[in-house]
Amino acid sequence: MNSIEEIIATTEALIVNKTGKSLSFIQKAILSASLSETKKNYAQIALENNYSENYIRRMVAPKLWQLLSEIFGEKINRTNCRAVLEHQLDVKFSQTTFKHIEKPQKIDLEPPEGQVPLASSFYIEHSLEQTCYAEILRPRAFIHIKAPRKMGKTSLMTRIIGHGILHHYQTVRLSLHSAETEVFTSLEKFLRWFCANATYQLGIASKLEEFWNQDMGALMNCTIYFQKYLLQEISSPIILALDEVNKLFEYPQLTRDFLGLLRSWYEETRDISIWQKLRLLIVTSSDIYINLDINNFLFNVGLTIELPRFTTLQIEDLAQRHKLYLSTLELEKIMALTGGFPYLVRLLFYHSVQSQITVEDLLQNATNDTGIFGNHLHEQLNFLIQSSNLINSFEEVIKSSLPITLEQQTALKLKNLGLIHIDNKLAKVSCLLYKNYFSDYFRKKFEVKEKNSKLKYISSKQKSWSKVSS
Repeated sequence: MNSIEEIIATTEALIVNKTGKSLSFIQKAILSASLSETKKNYAQIALENNYSENYIRRMVAPKLWQLLSEIFGEKINRTNCRAVLEHQLDVKFSQTTFKHIEKPQKIDLEPPEGQVPLASSFYIEHSLEQTCYAEILRPRAFIHIKAPRKMGKTSLMTRIIGHGILHHYQTVRLSLHSAETEVFTSLEKFLRWFCANATYQLGIASKLEEFWNQDMGALMNCTIYFQKYLLQEISSPIILALDEVNKLFEYPQLTRDFLGLLRSWYEETRDISIWQKLRLLIVTSSDIYINLDINNFLFNVGLTIELPRFTTLQIEDLAQRHKLYLSTLELEKIMALTGGFPYLVRLLFYHSVQSQITVEDLLQNATNDTGIFGNHLHEQLNFLIQSSNLINSFEEVIKSSLPITLEQQTALKLKNLGLIHIDNKLAKVSCLLYKNYFSDYFRKKFEVKEKNSKLKYISSKQKSWSKVSS
């Protein structure tokens, strides 16, 4: 029982056996740092894992040490945890009544697609969630969550909304993908759709016709409807959560008008108290790439959260929630292959448990069309081939041994797909899965092109010979 990984794995198995609950990611990070010979203080742990020092020092750590003390019946803290845990675990393993810790094998799997349910045991908390929970309870709250596709934006949004509901907030949650194309054909139609849905979700009678004056303009009508009716009718704060805002970017003028409207509402909260009831929560796929200065226009206010990829510790945490106990080498392989993208990691563990195939075996053909990532890779390819500029630019990234510069809009579109990382305006492929799959794709594409070119050349020569011989 010497390695830190063994101590943590066995300790957690014992905790699961007694409480039915696993350690969280940040609890494991604290325990790992405390078990190390060069112990890190709470400030260092907070910095490395993007948490606030106060949250770790005052909330997480005390609860962790209390839990361990109760489980092992002995006072455990950051200073003595290694000595106590090694001794206690050795004692327990030596007892004939506890030769091994039972690990329940059957688990209720969840498909990795879509939002992670609120009650899910597979949800991995992000380091910035506590900041979001605190922010949404403040007057004038404006939170913008951005990340590439399938990074968990909607799952986080749902949890922020849930936190508001616990504090008796009303909520209006709209996904712009739920609106028909017709809704986006004019500002008037969009804002009436927006107001009608908000009214319905708040459970009050619609008074659109009473407040809508054609001579006032759609933007002013929408503002008046919220200020003079909706916000007046509801006594508690209202969270207005807008998901899939990227849908708007297909309509640049509508985007400018609507996001400008939200910005004006945010500014109203400075002087008009009724607007302080409104808490705004916006979700987009990374950066905005339409030809508007919207980032400065709207999203330079409030709190902007860019979701990070999983760390190795978080991958290990998720694996153990799937009852998969992986070696350090396996974890490193998974991180390299997936880049820590939550969806890819979840997909890997889901298939491992569902098919009863080891992670190591699944990794062997992970980049094949018939592998577990096949459908996802085909989906990414379909996005690329819709634009010759997009797929040609990504081919440049794949073939380059060093990060390269791309045209800004193209780079942001590729980033939104999760295919590249951008560091200091230089683009590189985001993970080995995409690197290997698309390297093979572009190689085969080149071979087919060369073959067709040769066949065309031979055909033209044959025609020339036929003319000469005749």
